[in-house]
Amino acid sequence: MKISIITITYNAEKFLEKTMLSILNQSNHNFEYWLIDGGSKDQTVPLIEKMSERIASGEFLGVDPSQFKWISEPDKGLYDAMNKGINLSTGDFIWFVNAGDKVYDKDILQKIEDLIEIEPECDFIYGQSIMIDEEDQELGERHKIAPRVLRLNHFLNGLVVCHQSILIRKDIVSPFNLQYSIASDYNWTIQSFKKSQCRGYIDQYISRFMIAGVSSQKRKLAWKERFMIMKNHFGIFKTLWAHALIIIRYPFTRKY
Repeated sequence: MKISIITITYNAEKFLEKTMLSILNQSNHNFEYWLIDGGSKDQTVPLIEKMSERIASGEFLGVDPSQFKWISEPDKGLYDAMNKGINLSTGDFIWFVNAGDKVYDKDILQKIEDLIEIEPECDFIYGQSIMIDEEDQELGERHKIAPRVLRLNHFLNGLVVCHQSILIRKDIVSPFNLQYSIASDYNWTIQSFKKSQCRGYIDQYISRFMIAGVSSQKRKLAWKERFMIMKNHFGIFKTLWAHALIIIRYPFTRKY
C-alpha cells in the first residue's frame, strides 16, 4: 500500500516549506510526494529545488529521493493542476495537502496505514481538520464537523469533510470537473463518496487547513457553484430545502 500525497502550489514561497516539512518528516515513509507548481513567478521554484537537494542529501531519514517528484508549468487553474497530480500519481490512495496546509502531526500517515491494515477494503478515509491562519496560528475546528458515520445526505450541508482530510483510493477517483472554478472539490468528493464501498473514519485531526481571505465575489460564485452541484446530485427540491436551512443558520455559524 502506497499513498500519493499531492501538493498544488503557485506563487506560495511564504507557505510552501511548512507544507513540505509536515510531509517529509512523517514517521511512516510509505508514500510518494508529487508537487505540482503552476509556473510560479516568485521564489517557489528555487525553494522546491533547494528542498529537493535537502532530500537527496539524506536530511529526511527514510525518505528516498525517488519518492519526491515535481513539475512546474502553466496550468488552467487549481483543479487542472489537481488533475495533473492524479494522472501522475502511482499510489493506491490520493491525498491532497496543498501549499499552506499541513499534515496534523508526524504520526498521521502511520495511523492511516494502521486503519487500512485493519480495514483493507476501505476506499474512502477521512477525519477532522483544524483551521490555521497564514501565521500558522490555530483558529479552531471548522463549524462543519465530519460525522463519525458519513452518509450521502450529510453533503446537503456542504463539504462536511475538509478536503485536506480525505484520502480516496485511486481506482474510484474521477477527474475534477473544470466547469467549476471554486467548488469542484465539493463535486469531486460527492462523486468519490458515491463510488466508495467502505468508509474509514479516523477520530482525530488529520490536517491543518490554512484559511486565506476570500473576496465577496468569490464567495457568491462558490455559493452558485455549490447550488448547481447539489442540484445535480440531490435534485432541486432537496437543494432548495437545504439552502433554506443554510440561510437560516448562516448568521449563527463561523465562516470557516
